[in-house]
Amino acid sequence: MAQKKPNVSIRCRVSSCAYNCGEDAYCSLNAIQVEPCDGCKSGRPADESMCGSYRHE
Repeated sequence: MAQKKPNVSIRCRVSSCAYNCGEDAYCSLNAIQVEPCDGCKSGRPADESMCGSYRHE
């Protein structure tokens, strides 16, 4: 597998994501898609959005 190149514009601490660059806490994608969570309207950011580009490692 090719070495992941950190995108310093996208921070990520989700270690289970295939695009996470480990201890650097960066994403290796050029861009991400932020998706709304289904049925969540609490007004809290953690409830209302998620990274739609996530892929389990």
